Amino acid sequence: MKKLIPFSKLLFLIIALVLNSCSSSPEMKLSEAVLFPKPVSLIETNSSFQLTDQTKILVSNDSKVLFKAGNYLASLLNPATGFNLKTEIGSEKEVTNNIHLKISNLDTKFGDEGYKLRIDEDKISLEANSVEGIIRGIQTIRQVLPNEIEASNKIEQSWYMATGEIQDYPDYKYRGAMLDVARHFFSVDDVKRYIDLLAAYKLNVLHLHLSDDQGWRIEIKSWPNLTAIGGSAEVGGGEGGFYTQEQYKDIVEYASDRYITIIPEIDMPGHTNAALASYPELNCDGKATQLYTGIKVGFSTLCTDKEITYKFIDDVIGELAAITPGEYIHIGGDESHVTEMEDYIYFINRAQKIVLAHNKKVIGWDEIAHADLEENTVVQFWAKKENALKGIAKNAKVIMSPATKVYLDMKYDSLTKIGLSWAATIELDSAYSWTPETFVEGITKKDILGIESPLWSETIETMDDIEYMTFPRIIGHSEIGWTPAENRNWEDYITRLKKHRERLEIMDINYYNSNLLLE
Repeated sequence: MKKLIPFSKLLFLIIALVLNSCSSSPEMKLSEAVLFPKPVSLIETNSSFQLTDQTKILVSNDSKVLFKAGNYLASLLNPATGFNLKTEIGSEKEVTNNIHLKISNLDTKFGDEGYKLRIDEDKISLEANSVEGIIRGIQTIRQVLPNEIEASNKIEQSWYMATGEIQDYPDYKYRGAMLDVARHFFSVDDVKRYIDLLAAYKLNVLHLHLSDDQGWRIEIKSWPNLTAIGGSAEVGGGEGGFYTQEQYKDIVEYASDRYITIIPEIDMPGHTNAALASYPELNCDGKATQLYTGIKVGFSTLCTDKEITYKFIDDVIGELAAITPGEYIHIGGDESHVTEMEDYIYFINRAQKIVLAHNKKVIGWDEIAHADLEENTVVQFWAKKENALKGIAKNAKVIMSPATKVYLDMKYDSLTKIGLSWAATIELDSAYSWTPETFVEGITKKDILGIESPLWSETIETMDDIEYMTFPRIIGHSEIGWTPAENRNWEDYITRLKKHRERLEIMDINYYNSNLLLE
């Protein structure tokens, strides 16, 4: 006769089995997470953490900026999970099912943007020297989670993260993108969408090209015709548009919440036809030009020997500086072909002093190296290496934006339906396989502030166009700026990028599906 197990003992065993099955964590490898840009170091512990509707996002104190970072994390996690996670004050000693955000005193190598992410079975710890580092680490958290975390609607599934530790910090301080809103105008919502996409890959600068021959895109209250007339056109004859100062401040704040700095550009003395059409006194002959909707360059110039020109610049820079918290104003300076060199140098020297008088630092395209560069002026290399070297000889730092590698308006190949090809056609391997500190002989790492990827908009008309020409090339550029050269190689990168396509699709990014991704 078999001996029966007492009911109470049987119930205990059943409960124990259920609890044990609930508490067990699936084995997962952190090294299999597809991370962009590639982190400095990764150690895996081969287990998992489960994000649930009971998970708490905890901060150690009532710091407003840390709370805002926690709410930002929740805003990224809530749509797909449906969990409605919230940020609360709590101690890291609360070890059950929480994500703890903490400002620490990490080693100086981490800087402001570095972070340490520790994922255990029962908790996650994200620490950094500043909230900026927390924001960068949040991007890693979202990439460690399943691709479906990027969905805009609730997905019914479990949300596991592989356990281990990531220590990470950027190779270059400046990692940016430029959006030309002058040739074609893009709405505030489009710019915010672009900011969100840049933030996902730890970029920290958005340079807005706000004026050109075809359009003036920022309200200047002391010179209202700049937008009333100059803002009314664009390439191809469209209606153009402009940002009010309130809209611009909204963009700046939105970017700031993601620790992206907005750098506004007013291009001068060339690329100024929209301003010349708006105010005849800025022309040497005192006559307003016609609005321009083509794509030729180099035909316009402000009148460099009129004092009204410098009053105009002072007013424009003054109003822009007042609503731009970042440290830089970009003064353009490129392709001013009809400005005599002597006049060009005089103009750039005065323009720099005006920017400095408004407590901002100057960035200009590499042609400005012909002038007498002020302290802390930055030269943006795009075309002529001799200009960049001349800037370095004048103690300027350089932003690396070689047109043959990072100009996002360049076609991928001869069959690309939009874009240009005057500099090069830039496939994914060409966009990735270069190193800033070895690209030009004589430009070393100590000379380089960082890397920026410009998107000129002569042929770019919609947000889909922006995404198609930007992605996935800018993912590679983000890695060049963040990950040391010795940790990067093409084979590893393209393998990860192939796996990353599903996430791009869930993010609804209209990316270029290169043949290199299909091999």
